[in-house]
Amino acid sequence: MEEKFTKSDLALIQNKGISIQQLEKQFHYYANGIEKIVLVKPALIGDGIIKLSSEESEKYQEVFDTHKASTSIIKFVPASGAATRMFKFLLEFLNDFKKGEESINAYINRTNNKELSVFLVGIKKFPFYNDLLKVTKALYDGFDSLNPDEKYYILIETLLSPAGFDFSNKPKAILPFHVKSGKQVTPIEDHLKEAIYYKSGNVAPHVHFTISKEHQESFDTIANQFDDFVVTFSYQHEATDTIAVQPDNTPFRLDDNQLFFRPGGHGALIENLNALEADLIFVKNIDNVSQNHMKDIIANKKMIGGLLFEIQNKVFEYLKILEGQKVDADIMNEIIAFASKTINVVFPLDFEKFKKEYKIEFLMEVLNRPIRVCGMVKNEGEPGGGPFWIKDSEGNISLQIVEGSQMDTTNEMQERIIQKATHFNPVDIVCGVKNYKGEKFNLKEFVDENSGFIVSKSKNGKPLKSFELPGLWNGAMAFWNTIFVEVDLITFNPVKTVNDLLKPAHQPEDE
Repeated sequence: MEEKFTKSDLALIQNKGISIQQLEKQFHYYANGIEKIVLVKPALIGDGIIKLSSEESEKYQEVFDTHKASTSIIKFVPASGAATRMFKFLLEFLNDFKKGEESINAYINRTNNKELSVFLVGIKKFPFYNDLLKVTKALYDGFDSLNPDEKYYILIETLLSPAGFDFSNKPKAILPFHVKSGKQVTPIEDHLKEAIYYKSGNVAPHVHFTISKEHQESFDTIANQFDDFVVTFSYQHEATDTIAVQPDNTPFRLDDNQLFFRPGGHGALIENLNALEADLIFVKNIDNVSQNHMKDIIANKKMIGGLLFEIQNKVFEYLKILEGQKVDADIMNEIIAFASKTINVVFPLDFEKFKKEYKIEFLMEVLNRPIRVCGMVKNEGEPGGGPFWIKDSEGNISLQIVEGSQMDTTNEMQERIIQKATHFNPVDIVCGVKNYKGEKFNLKEFVDENSGFIVSKSKNGKPLKSFELPGLWNGAMAFWNTIFVEVDLITFNPVKTVNDLLKPAHQPEDE
């Protein structure tokens, strides 16, 4: 492998902290491809997904409130992603609009860019509109005398251009998503306020954001306004970058002949998650925030947290019994039933034939793992990535969160399973990362290294292939114990496009 690289290549690889073995594995994937996930069936209510009654939900909220005082808790928010895709249709408009030759309506009809119509109709309802209008007028003399199409074009240009707000090149986390009491509110602030649910006594809630180094100052400026929170940051490690290749699987090189590495995707953040010192870690995406519904959102957070507490305490109790080896037939059957029904362990067909010591060994191994409780919401659109029962290459069946890119949609049987899915993954997760002895798990030991995927990209107009590491809540947590529970759809309010900010969850309630 080393003979593929020049001395300067090897120096770059070493500086990034990447091993030759890592690169060998990535080139193997490029050459041989990565097998799609084999879906057995969708996880459904009563078959992999728990649906709680309102009374049960309230009970688990109380469990959470009872236990949180003696538990160290961190909220983990991946927040390094740029907002480029939020403004994709506006960038296309700036690039494709025939200024002076056509009207905006003609452009919309020509390109079928209906999102632009929605944006323009609601433009005054965006949290940044007043500032945008003020800055645009300062930049362009005579703005008020322009016709409506010219005004809209210039406003959008100011919103996205480096000379203006440059929103498409900034991380979502620092953009204004909401307005509260006349003040613009960013997702960072929304996540901090939401973290009040695990505050106990005088202990300040701790929220950890993963960010890009170049935007540290912007994050600091916002976070420093809040003294009653502990806010920490980390960067995605360069050692998790992956090497890009050309279509023929040879290394992709930049114009200066340097190797090109790309970030390994959100799966790389298992390193950041692993570095945190806490008993419980809540995981939620940066863009899933709401102007409203805070009471419901917090209730659901407490519910999944309380469910984790109860299940984890039972797991710890059973592990201590198993470790002592004093396990009679009744206790053995009780633990097996718990592992099967609550932890979703699928036992080997010949498990009943195991000797007692091997049964204990198997149960110790499957129970002594990190635990995650994942909220799932009803899928009211097309079935896509979400909770499924899957079979690995060794025939083991387990519950997993599977992305659309991991599914073989060309296989008719697999497609039927996909179409039967009823829920999808909103990334609403609470993680128990310590074992029954109070020791922190090494989360990197529970990653399925073979569940990454290859994506097609381009650089400087040239096509390339890139390897993305197993996703944070997919392959990076593949060997965790997983519990899926239905949560209210009202808790899921992602901002994937700027027009999502026009939805009721992101608009002031009094408007």
